[in-house]
Amino acid sequence: MTQPRILVTGATGRVGGAVVAQLHAAGVPVRALVRGEADFPEGVQAVRGDLGDPASLDAALEGVDAVFLVWPFLSAEGASDVIDVIGKHARRVVYLSSAGVGGQGEKPGEAITMFHTELERLVEASGLQWTALRPTGFASNTLGWAEEVRAAGTVRAPLAKLARPLIHEADMAAVAVQALTSDALLGARPLITGPELITQERQAALIGEAIGRPVRFEEVALEEAVEQMKAAGYPAELVEAVLPAQAEMLENPEPVNDEVERITGTPARSFHQWAADHAADFR
Repeated sequence: MTQPRILVTGATGRVGGAVVAQLHAAGVPVRALVRGEADFPEGVQAVRGDLGDPASLDAALEGVDAVFLVWPFLSAEGASDVIDVIGKHARRVVYLSSAGVGGQGEKPGEAITMFHTELERLVEASGLQWTALRPTGFASNTLGWAEEVRAAGTVRAPLAKLARPLIHEADMAAVAVQALTSDALLGARPLITGPELITQERQAALIGEAIGRPVRFEEVALEEAVEQMKAAGYPAELVEAVLPAQAEMLENPEPVNDEVERITGTPARSFHQWAADHAADFR
């Protein structure tokens, strides 16, 4: 059987990059959508295009069977046009959504949940074969601590006791590869999680173990964290969605399941493993 040709958006990001690497390692023809210069292994085709400009995608989609879609914006504006262009070329789309979609904690007005919900709706209505992956928190988001860990061996953040089943980007990619290359997840919305709840305080300690020197978690007030994030340039709607939602997880933590193992045959990687894999980023 001929291998499908797959276009990966978000290919220079953590998850998209892992999807590219795993498809390439499996011998699946893969294209990486990029807006500028980027380095990929020999055999991976980098193609120019921008999800903010649907007209730029036709050439990248020529001859493509399936698309891994990572939406890089905080609203669904323009997504309908992008999905229409995908539908002219491909037969399948795998969308990287969020565990917040469809969950009990979903609330109208939360920016991230809103755009993921709308993207899922558009994908499902497109006439394409589809899968919507719903991961819990990304382990790679802790890379936001890297600069202060390198400088001071400290993480200053709110919610020291917030425990989440953070998921390794390699596990998200492995599930995505199954969805892109087999029919096992057609029409599915799998909730995929890390293997256990780990507090932020413990995450910092595990990063310390990985780099061979202690990392201390210094808790700051939620209000201070909000102002710091806004001052650092994060959009207000993102800050106002993320931090209150995380605070609610203190009482109502995200679920933990074994979907990664069920789908891929391999247990989900621990945060300890993730920290070891990324130790160089924190040294």
